[in-house]
Amino acid sequence: MSAPDSARWADIAFEDRMSTVEFRVGERAHISVDSEVCRSCTTRACVTACPADLFAPTADGGILFNYEQCFECGTCYQVCDAEGAITWTYPDGGHGVVFRQG
Repeated sequence: MSAPDSARWADIAFEDRMSTVEFRVGERAHISVDSEVCRSCTTRACVTACPADLFAPTADGGILFNYEQCFECGTCYQVCDAEGAITWTYPDGGHGVVFRQG
Protein backbone atom coordinates (compact mmCIF):
# COMPACT_ATOMS: atom_id res chain seq x y z
CA MET A 1 0.00 0.00 0.00
CA SER A 2 1.43 3.35 -0.92
CA ALA A 3 1.79 6.13 1.62
CA PRO A 4 -1.16 8.16 0.27
CA ASP A 5 -3.45 5.11 0.51
CA SER A 6 -2.38 4.22 4.03
CA ALA A 7 -2.78 7.83 5.15
CA ARG A 8 -6.24 7.95 3.58
CA TRP A 9 -7.45 4.91 5.55
CA ALA A 10 -5.64 5.67 8.83
CA ASP A 11 -8.31 7.99 10.22
CA ILE A 12 -11.40 6.11 9.02
CA ALA A 13 -13.40 4.08 11.54
CA PHE A 14 -14.14 0.43 10.81
CA GLU A 15 -17.87 1.19 10.51
CA ASP A 16 -17.14 3.84 7.89
CA ARG A 17 -14.96 1.42 5.95
CA MET A 18 -17.70 -1.18 6.08
CA SER A 19 -20.14 1.33 4.60
CA THR A 20 -18.23 0.88 1.33
CA VAL A 21 -19.05 -2.84 1.27
CA GLU A 22 -22.22 -4.36 -0.15
CA PHE A 23 -23.19 -7.99 0.28
CA ARG A 24 -25.32 -9.53 -2.47
CA VAL A 25 -26.52 -12.62 -0.66
CA GLY A 26 -27.24 -15.66 -2.79
CA GLU A 27 -29.60 -18.48 -1.89
CA ARG A 28 -26.77 -21.02 -1.89
CA ALA A 29 -24.14 -20.77 0.83
CA HIS A 30 -20.70 -20.68 -0.80
CA ILE A 31 -19.11 -22.07 2.34
CA SER A 32 -20.41 -25.05 4.26
CA VAL A 33 -19.16 -26.30 7.60
CA ASP A 34 -19.45 -29.93 8.71
CA SER A 35 -20.12 -29.64 12.44
CA GLU A 36 -19.49 -33.36 12.93
CA VAL A 37 -15.88 -32.90 11.76
CA CYS A 38 -15.57 -29.70 13.83
CA ARG A 39 -16.48 -31.46 17.07
CA SER A 40 -13.02 -33.05 17.19
CA CYS A 41 -11.21 -29.75 16.50
CA THR A 42 -9.19 -28.37 19.38
CA THR A 43 -7.91 -25.14 17.81
CA ARG A 44 -11.11 -23.53 16.45
CA ALA A 45 -8.82 -21.57 14.12
CA CYS A 46 -11.74 -20.53 11.88
CA VAL A 47 -13.42 -18.77 14.81
CA THR A 48 -10.41 -16.60 15.58
CA ALA A 49 -9.13 -16.13 12.02
CA CYS A 50 -12.29 -14.98 10.24
CA PRO A 51 -11.98 -11.19 9.72
CA ALA A 52 -15.78 -10.86 9.53
CA ASP A 53 -16.29 -12.85 12.76
CA LEU A 54 -18.78 -15.22 11.08
CA PHE A 55 -17.88 -18.48 12.87
CA ALA A 56 -19.28 -19.33 16.31
CA PRO A 57 -18.82 -22.43 18.45
CA THR A 58 -22.06 -24.16 19.44
CA ALA A 59 -22.91 -25.63 22.82
CA ASP A 60 -22.69 -29.17 21.41
CA GLY A 61 -19.10 -28.67 20.16
CA GLY A 62 -19.88 -27.84 16.54
CA ILE A 63 -19.38 -24.65 14.57
CA LEU A 64 -22.07 -22.36 13.22
CA PHE A 65 -21.24 -20.30 10.13
CA ASN A 66 -23.23 -17.38 8.70
CA TYR A 67 -22.21 -16.73 5.10
CA GLU A 68 -24.31 -13.61 4.50
CA GLN A 69 -21.51 -11.10 5.24
CA CYS A 70 -18.51 -13.12 4.14
CA PHE A 71 -15.59 -11.23 2.56
CA GLU A 72 -14.73 -14.35 0.48
CA CYS A 73 -11.11 -14.15 1.59
CA GLY A 74 -10.71 -17.91 2.13
CA THR A 75 -8.95 -17.49 5.47
CA CYS A 76 -11.19 -20.06 7.16
CA TYR A 77 -10.40 -22.64 4.51
CA GLN A 78 -6.67 -21.94 4.72
CA VAL A 79 -6.37 -22.17 8.52
CA CYS A 80 -8.61 -25.21 8.99
CA ASP A 81 -6.59 -28.39 9.39
CA ALA A 82 -9.53 -30.79 9.73
CA GLU A 83 -10.09 -32.48 6.38
CA GLY A 84 -13.65 -31.99 5.15
CA ALA A 85 -14.64 -29.52 7.85
CA ILE A 86 -14.96 -26.53 5.50
CA THR A 87 -16.02 -26.61 1.87
CA TRP A 88 -15.37 -23.31 0.09
CA THR A 89 -16.49 -22.23 -3.37
CA TYR A 90 -17.11 -18.89 -5.00
CA PRO A 91 -20.66 -17.52 -4.68
CA ASP A 92 -22.97 -17.95 -7.65
CA GLY A 93 -22.57 -15.28 -10.36
CA GLY A 94 -23.71 -11.82 -9.33
CA HIS A 95 -23.67 -12.63 -5.61
CA GLY A 96 -21.14 -12.13 -2.85
CA VAL A 97 -19.17 -9.19 -1.55
CA VAL A 98 -18.91 -5.98 -3.60
CA PHE A 99 -16.41 -3.28 -2.64
CA ARG A 100 -17.39 0.24 -3.65
CA GLN A 101 -15.39 3.44 -3.71
CA GLY A 102 -15.97 5.37 -0.47
